Amino acid sequence: MPPADASAEPGTAPDGGSTGVEDTLDLRLTEELLAMIAEERGSATARTPVPSELLGDPGSWPPARTTAGEFALLLVRPERDLPVLSRWMNDPAVAAFWELAGPESVTADHLRIQLEGDGRSIPCLGVLDGTPMSYWEIYRADLDPLARHYPARPHDTGVHLLIGGVRNRGRGVGTTLIRAVADLVLDNLPRCGRVVAEPDLRNTPSVSAFLGAGFRFSAEVDLPDKRAALMIRDRTYRDQL
Repeated sequence: MPPADASAEPGTAPDGGSTGVEDTLDLRLTEELLAMIAEERGSATARTPVPSELLGDPGSWPPARTTAGEFALLLVRPERDLPVLSRWMNDPAVAAFWELAGPESVTADHLRIQLEGDGRSIPCLGVLDGTPMSYWEIYRADLDPLARHYPARPHDTGVHLLIGGVRNRGRGVGTTLIRAVADLVLDNLPRCGRVVAEPDLRNTPSVSAFLGAGFRFSAEVDLPDKRAALMIRDRTYRDQL
């Protein structure tokens, strides 16, 4: 199954305020890491190969210009990104839904399943104005166990996400980036008619963020590890919502 939640704004209360999680887990990015990010964005040869054509190459999709800044997806490279992602997964607000807290090996195992798989799920680093600040999984929902729990359509594409820095939560950045990524999916995967997500119903800020990003609430679904809100953004209505 996918992670326990497509957490858009973890660490915020339903009204958008703080849950009290201390702002101690924001990553102080090294110059070396930022240089590696800049190099990858400028070099197609630096990208990790995608193991199949199910989802194309999200790392090659053009950046999206948003009100929060220029946003781009980079394919996860564990040798570069594992310390960052593991630290985010150990944020209590994130761990409550993703359930990947622990040593780096826990996050490494989660990434390896995708990176060594058949390409139906692709892990990506979200970079805003050159700074890594979020983690995304773009996945084929129609080929995922999720498809057993809702009337899936061919090429339905799902998203999981987390916002890594506390300072980027609770101020609408998640909503803005969810819309941007959904648009990137629809722009670059022409056979995809719908972008779907299944945040935990308990994560009210996440559900609200998807609604604000043009998704509609479709149903409540009982998954093995949670009761989820099935959220759908239809290609047909993308300009109206």
